[in-house]
Amino acid sequence: MPQLPDGDPAPDDGALPASAAAGAGSRAFGVYLHVPFCSVRCGYCDFNTYTSGELGGGASQASYAATAVSEVTLAAKVLRDAGLPAREVSTVFVGGGTPTLLPATDLAAMLAAVCDAWGLAADAEVTTEANPDSVTPASLAALASAGFTRVSFGMQSAVPRVLATLDRTHDPARVPDVVRWARDEGLRTSLDLIYGTPGETLDDWRTSVEAALATGVEHVSAYALVVEPGTRMGAQVRRGELAAPDEDDQAAKYELADDLFAAAGLEWYEVSNWARTPADACRHNLAYWRGDDWWGVGPGAHSHVGGVRWWNVKHPRVYAARVEAGLSPAAAREVLPAPTQALERVLLEVRLSSGLPVSALSDEGRRAVASLVADGLVVPDAALDRTDPRVVLTRRGRLLADAVVRALV
Repeated sequence: MPQLPDGDPAPDDGALPASAAAGAGSRAFGVYLHVPFCSVRCGYCDFNTYTSGELGGGASQASYAATAVSEVTLAAKVLRDAGLPAREVSTVFVGGGTPTLLPATDLAAMLAAVCDAWGLAADAEVTTEANPDSVTPASLAALASAGFTRVSFGMQSAVPRVLATLDRTHDPARVPDVVRWARDEGLRTSLDLIYGTPGETLDDWRTSVEAALATGVEHVSAYALVVEPGTRMGAQVRRGELAAPDEDDQAAKYELADDLFAAAGLEWYEVSNWARTPADACRHNLAYWRGDDWWGVGPGAHSHVGGVRWWNVKHPRVYAARVEAGLSPAAAREVLPAPTQALERVLLEVRLSSGLPVSALSDEGRRAVASLVADGLVVPDAALDRTDPRVVLTRRGRLLADAVVRALV
């Protein structure tokens, strides 16, 4: 599991510098709610998640929602004291872990606390992640009644052998059912896929993509497997029990998925995300890529408000103790200088199909655009538009996005 950054000390009351309020009225505000519980830890996962056996005493799954609600109350006070204007929440995302291991009533209580603290915009997007084996028609109905509008299911693969390598526990035959149950309740749906699992063939990957599309889902995220140090899969690769992912294999699978998604009417809007219509894109994640404000609730959650970024203590037991003592759970923070903010804008916005305005680049970065066009990494028409030149990646550019960013910065 990766370590948190060092950063600067965060005040015990969570107070933000006055600079955080500058320009806040022009930025959307979202809330991320982290639920750190899983029934089983997947071998590839390095997220801040825990099984009941790993947690030990002092970190109660049953009381977690109440602790998260207390942080929401603290967050509302911190933002108010910092002079930020009142802003309704435009997006809420409940992630994990497996949020739907908690009763739907707990997730509803967390959402209600967000509504009480700030209010929800009339068209707010409210998403929870879920495993296919962690929901029922009744629980999805309860989530819809509570105000959730979207569910993102962790499908990962449709091939049992691949799921076993990933330590996933659900039956792939259940995926069409859960998508249908969600849709019956008026919930939008998304499926997460992973490609490049050791032993996965190109035909396996085609099977998974086609199975996802057969559900009629509105949104798909497809991520290349990254084997992180410190995970069980990392140890298996190090010992030679599993083969490390192959970059050429992953590139071929990305291209296959992009072709299949496009043929089914889903268009890419971010390097790893496809949506049936612009309205089906994940607005919460778009807020991250566009540098808006968000408060992250929960152990290890990250927040960003007005160029100030902070992250909470990682362990649920330590997190709960701080919140219950009336203290900010923040472990550390950093105030991002203007050059860092400009760099991060390039890193993030260049990944979007809407592209990065050339005007956001330094003189050196602008000069690099022509060579990126010549190399087939950037769309010529967008880059050479006389009224609104933008850096928009070609498909080859999406595969080599890191190289494009290096050239631009």
